[in-house]
Amino acid sequence: MKMSPKSSLLLQRINETPTTAAAAACKQAYRHPDAAQVPENVARYHTHAVGPNQCCSSVSQHISAPVSTVWSVVRRFDNPQAYKHFVKSCHLVLGDGDVGTLREVRVISGLPAVSSTERLEILDDERHVISFSVVGGDHRLANYRSVTTLHAAAAGGGGGTVVVESYVVDVPQGNTKDETCVFVDTIVKCNLQSLAQIAENLSRRNPSSS
Repeated sequence: MKMSPKSSLLLQRINETPTTAAAAACKQAYRHPDAAQVPENVARYHTHAVGPNQCCSSVSQHISAPVSTVWSVVRRFDNPQAYKHFVKSCHLVLGDGDVGTLREVRVISGLPAVSSTERLEILDDERHVISFSVVGGDHRLANYRSVTTLHAAAAGGGGGTVVVESYVVDVPQGNTKDETCVFVDTIVKCNLQSLAQIAENLSRRNPSSS
């Protein structure tokens, strides 16, 4: 699959080895590929506590659509399949979409997973932040936690929205940190490219929201 030049990987490898099981912090400040500093109120959400057998990474995507349009798709915890093509189905098992809501996601065949039970950790409509953690299911991504933020892109770069999705996850037995990050990065990157296509189509159909 040919990746869009708009998307980029920012691999935040954790080189230090903690001396205890207590998590070490992934303190690197996220920077947009254009070297522009991501706003501090956004960057702080992408600081993760990373244990000795975990990896941490992030992916960014520029989308030529306003933040409000992109957020209308991303915030739907009950409908991840709207842009995540690896998701076959999703239904809420507890809650109604507020923080603490649980969903059960079924994934398409061909992936090393069948289902995932996920809890909504953050849903901030003002700051455009959503976060979830994986709390069960039949898969290999134990203790996975993802944070996705949206912020307006600089006008000089054409405007639009920058989406940043970062995560921390256990490294499965038999795999390395690099292998795990490459696998998850690929899935996240495909998801964000799909999100870009959907949001840009929505924006073209509803130009008044731009």
